[in-house]
Amino acid sequence: MESEMLLAIADAVPSSSGEGGVVVGYGAEAELARFAADLAWTLHVPGHPAEARQSILDAVERGERAYIHVTAEANAEPRGTGEGFERVQEGRAGVVLAVGATLDPVLRATAGLDLTVLYAGTLRPFDDITLRTAVLAADHADVVVVAPGATALVATRVARTLVHVPHRMLSLDNGNRLEDEAIARAVRDFVR
Repeated sequence: MESEMLLAIADAVPSSSGEGGVVVGYGAEAELARFAADLAWTLHVPGHPAEARQSILDAVERGERAYIHVTAEANAEPRGTGEGFERVQEGRAGVVLAVGATLDPVLRATAGLDLTVLYAGTLRPFDDITLRTAVLAADHADVVVVAPGATALVATRVARTLVHVPHRMLSLDNGNRLEDEAIARAVRDFVR
């Protein structure tokens, strides 16, 4: 899938990007953190080559400054490239926020568990409303974040979003390619 992600990027980057700017980082967590510190940039973490391509094209069309963070891993199917989180699975025991290419491992790991799974292909703008709504609808305000590296970035934003909601949070860095069973065990041990 690594070559598919890079080919999608190469096909989508236009020769002229107008007034905005698109920067693509390949698995560079330090770069993601650097662009996250600058609020002028949107942050995309696509989980599929089609999402990477669409994120680039949309950013160029809007003339925005966008950082696209890609990894060698990819989900089997593309998801929407809208800026909001997508509700992929419904449940009541807690919420799992899967970022980018972590969605497929998260879905396998949470199969049969009563959890809401949200998919984030974009981290800025951060979809506070969908996250807060899902957490408030759950029986327990337990949130698990699974991200391809830089989980502190996402966890910080989750904590800000839920500042007035008593909650518990677990961050799992799938940048180390956690196996499905390791994710499943961590989630089962964490949620009540």
